Amino acid sequence: MTLTARTRLKVGLLLVVIFGLGYVTGVAVVELYDARASGDRPEARERAMHEGFENMRRELNVADDEATAVRAVLDETRDEYNTLRTELRPRFEEPRQKSRARIRALLTRDQQQKFDAMIAQQDVQHDEDQKSRH
Repeated sequence: MTLTARTRLKVGLLLVVIFGLGYVTGVAVVELYDARASGDRPEARERAMHEGFENMRRELNVADDEATAVRAVLDETRDEYNTLRTELRPRFEEPRQKSRARIRALLTRDQQQKFDAMIAQQDVQHDEDQKSRH
């Protein structure tokens, strides 16, 4: 192979890599945007899990009986994560309350009132999010 042919091959391969990375980056950005735009709603999470499963199934050429077994593993794992999340959630409450108290102590009385209102709103949103996960 001549020097010119090798150079052309290298340039061609480099272009393929660059376009491939651009494609992967674009897909990742779109997925991230979709996840954030959906507000992490349960139906959006469910749809994303289904699409991920179908993509894996297609890429790996998974047979129907294999797909059933894989789905069972994924469902069991999801249940384990939910159990773990439920067990650990109370441990997050104490540091959260401590940080809120420390921040509140730094604020003026007017700022404290606004802060309390912000926290109350966040807590309502947090509770709604938790209910929608179950």
